This record gives sequence, C-alpha cells and structure tokens, in this order.
Amino acid sequence: MRRFWTDPSQAQYRRTWLLLLLFTIVLLGIGIGLRDPWPADEPRFALNALEMLRTGQFWFPHRGGELYPDKPPLFMWASALSIWLTGSVRWGFLIPTTLAGVGTLLLTVDLCRRLYGRRIALMSGVALLTAFQFVLQAKTAQLDMMLTFFTTLASYGFLRHALLGPAKKWWLAGWAAMGLGIITKGVGILPLTLLPAWWWMAYRGQATRFRLKDLAQGIGVMLLCVATWAVPMIVMATWGDDPSLAAYRDNILFKQTGQRYADSWAHLEPWYYYLLNVLPWAWMPLILAFPWALPAWWRRLCRADARILLPLSSVILIVTFFSLSPGKRGVYMLPTLPLLVMAMAPLLPGLITKKRLHWLGFGLLALLGGILLIAGILGFVGLPALTKVASRHAVSPWAWWIVIAVIALGLLAWARPRRGLWALCGWLIVFWVSWSSWGYTLQDHARSPRDMMADVESITGTGIWLAMPDYDEEFLLQSRQPSIQFGDKTPASDQFQRAFAWLQQDDSRWMFAMKRQAEDYDCIDRGQVHDMGIQNGDDWWLVPATAVGQCQGDVTAAPIFVAPTTLPDSTGSAPRV
Repeated sequence: MRRFWTDPSQAQYRRTWLLLLLFTIVLLGIGIGLRDPWPADEPRFALNALEMLRTGQFWFPHRGGELYPDKPPLFMWASALSIWLTGSVRWGFLIPTTLAGVGTLLLTVDLCRRLYGRRIALMSGVALLTAFQFVLQAKTAQLDMMLTFFTTLASYGFLRHALLGPAKKWWLAGWAAMGLGIITKGVGILPLTLLPAWWWMAYRGQATRFRLKDLAQGIGVMLLCVATWAVPMIVMATWGDDPSLAAYRDNILFKQTGQRYADSWAHLEPWYYYLLNVLPWAWMPLILAFPWALPAWWRRLCRADARILLPLSSVILIVTFFSLSPGKRGVYMLPTLPLLVMAMAPLLPGLITKKRLHWLGFGLLALLGGILLIAGILGFVGLPALTKVASRHAVSPWAWWIVIAVIALGLLAWARPRRGLWALCGWLIVFWVSWSSWGYTLQDHARSPRDMMADVESITGTGIWLAMPDYDEEFLLQSRQPSIQFGDKTPASDQFQRAFAWLQQDDSRWMFAMKRQAEDYDCIDRGQVHDMGIQNGDDWWLVPATAVGQCQGDVTAAPIFVAPTTLPDSTGSAPRV
C-alpha cells in the first residue's frame, strides 16, 4: 500500500483511482439532507437510533418505547452516531449506508487490482456502480448495505488468503468481519459459502490450504466479535429484573435467526422468486452480459481458475440459500453483487467490445426512455388512470419523467447502437442524480408525514397527548406531541379498544388512525373527525376524545407504550428530525 502512494509509476493510476473514489462519494452521497426517512424500514431504524440517544439504552433497541427484537443493534448504533454527529435525523440517517457503499466498492476494486491489474480494477468499480440494486441500497437507510460491506470485507479477507496468500491476518480479519455482520443482521455468515469451492481448490493445490486449527481460530474470532454485544445483552437480560428483556433475548437469538429462515411468517414467496422477480432488475445491467459471460466462465472453470470459481460459487450458493427459505425479500440479493463483479472482472475488457452487448444496452435504454416518455406525456395531459395513481400517492412526476426520457433519447441519438452500453451508463448517472435531487423533492412530502404531523399539532394544540393505534413508524418519528402506541404485535382490534378506553379518560386527548380501520367503528362520531388526507397511500383521520364516547373501550385489551422521542427534552440536546 505504501508503494501505491509513493511509486511515480503509479501516478496515473492513483489519479484515476481518486477520480473514481470522488465520483463514487458524490454519486452515492448526493441527496443527503434533502429528505426524511421513508417507509418501509428507514423510519423504524431512525426511531431506534433516536430512542437510543434519548434514553441512553444502547444494548436493547426500542421502537416507540417498546423493545425491538427483530434485528441486532450495530446498524442502529451507526445511525445513532451519525445522527448525533450531525445533530439531525435528516442529515445523519443516510450516512452509514453511503459509507458502507463506498467501502464495498473500494474493497472490490482493490481485490480486483491485486488479482487482475489496474485497468480491470477500475472497470470493476464502474461495473459495480452501474448495478441498479447497489446504488439503490447505498441511497436507502436499510441495514442490508452495511451487511454487504461486512460480507464483502469478509470475502476480501478470505480471497486474499486463498488466492494471494497465505495471509493469516486477512483470514482472521474475514472472520471478524463476519462477526460484525452477524450483529448487523443474522445472515452475516454468508461468506462461508466461499469455503466449499476453496476447500476443493486447496485440495488441487490451486489455493492456500486451511486446516481445522485455522477454522477453530477463525470461529473464535467471529464469536469474540459477536460476544461484544451478545454477552452483555445476555447477562443483563438473564440476571436483570425485567422479564421483557428475557423475552427480547430469546426472540433475537432464536426466533429472528433459525425460525425466521426455516419457518418464515412474512414475505412468503415461491422458490423461483429471486430468479424471475429480483435478479433480472437487481443485477441489471450486468445481467445483459450473461450470454457471453456464461460460456467464458465455463471455459475458465474447466481450467480450474480459482479466481472465478470461488466468488461465482458463492453467488450461486447465496441465491440457493435464500431461495430455500419461504420468506424472501429482494434486498437479500445485495451481498451477491460485489461477488458477481469479482467473478465478472477479468471478462470486462472483452465484454465491452461485444457489438451485440452494446445493442442490448441500446435496446434497454430505448425501452426505459420510451416508457418514461409515454407515461410522462399521458400523465401530463391527464390520462384518468395515471391521474388517479398520482392523486393517490400525492406525486405528479410527469415533468421529471419527460426530462430524463428526453435525455435518454438524446444519448441514444449520440451513441447509436455501437455504443449502447456507454449511453446506458451515462443515463444511469443522470437518473441517480435526478432521483437524489428532483425525485427526492417530488416525493418527500408524500412519503414523509412531516407536514401532516405539523397539521395534527396545529389542530390538537401543543403538548396534547395523541394515541396511534396500529401505528406506522414514520408518524411516530415525525410526531410533535406526546404520543402513545399499543404494542407492535397487538391485534388492531385490541389496540382500538384500548385506545377508546384511554381517550375516554380525558376529553383533551386525540387519536390518529387509518381511515379504513377507524371506519369499522360506527360508534365514532363522524361529525367531529378531521380528515387529514392521504399519506403513503392511506387516508388518515384525527379523532378527538369527545367523538368516541359511545365506543366500547377495554383497559386490559392492550399495553400502552409512551414514545420517548415525542416527549419534551429538558436538556434541549435531542437531534432534530
């Protein structure tokens, strides 16, 4: 590494590498501070982080005053740190995923440089930046981008030891990264999918051997990293006097790991879901090269090229691993992208010379540009179907779509089919820059209830208590007054019964609820209800306590949790939302 910065022969590569790094930081970071956390997951993790800062409880994440046992806390710690440093949720919540995206790209580029040289390394970085899911998740405050950074770091350490080693320190660093990945999300063990092909290549003498002793040391390092969080958590939960902490311990260690994988209760999809519904767009545009990459991979595998076999086998095993679980989400495929780029890296110089591949890029951009142009024009002139959708989501993106569609057509006219890939790459840059600026501005008022919750406060009055039955985290995050909720796992009917009982105890209280749920209760006096309009696709009602006097309440139907982030902060030091 020292030679990289001091050798004059490296000067041109250093400049190009630094330009790539700068471009990556700008592309992934643009838009920070321009929007609030958006559903589905961003408000939840921002709320976790805010509650940590407000209460000082970092070992047991909470959401709305209630323990949140679904995920380990490392990503929440990172979010809390960035929010604390910036003093604002709006400025801080995206920073961890942006940095994780930059780190993932740097690891990929550096490993490809060591395996294949400078030119291919830079091309691999560009290839990763073109991958749609990679940039999307680097701009989304979900924990999967941080998980991908740690799985990529673990894969980097393993591959340096296997292909460029022996490098025992990197072997152990890989296991440490897996440990940090586990306390980010339980599937931090994904780099273990490298081991079967690695063992076979080592047996053939084409990769560094690893022994049982090495495995034992690696597992020990991994467990030590996990223990930095798990041991204090287990001790406090087991020997503390709060039974809810013991329930948290059992949930996070067992239900959210093995049971969630083998007997998932959410996001149920068929086994072919990833192959047909996710990978075609998540790996785009890299997947366009598969007609040429597949035979090239086969030829290299026939030559037993470990540099290809290890990352490619890991990709296949990860896709298989998640396909076997009944619960599936598209974001689970994100850790495969750096590995896919590593496997594709030596093919890139040849692939970009393929005329038909450029034709495919040209055709894809023509399709995207045509769809956006037609939809934008039809929406602009008032096609009823599109107008209805725009009204439902409170967003009219027609001008934005027309502009980026016209840019796509301009790039197509400039590039012609023989340079279709360059046109597609150029348009992707335009898309992500416009998405992170114009797109954020268009959508933020519709996806963030900041303005709606300000209206709620203006109607109820400052400091008035608010109940949120069957709440969504974004409303609790943006609430400007003391707010309560009734348990995330409590049935909605029980939550409403408890809310009615709570409201009937004080006529100054209010309830904020989804219209389609509140409409089920004829006892609510419709004449007193304030219709707050549409937010995130649902209509919302603001109901005063005096409107539920005839409703049947039940004080035992559900627990009550007070959201600490909605209470006045006597110190005045809480970060701004």
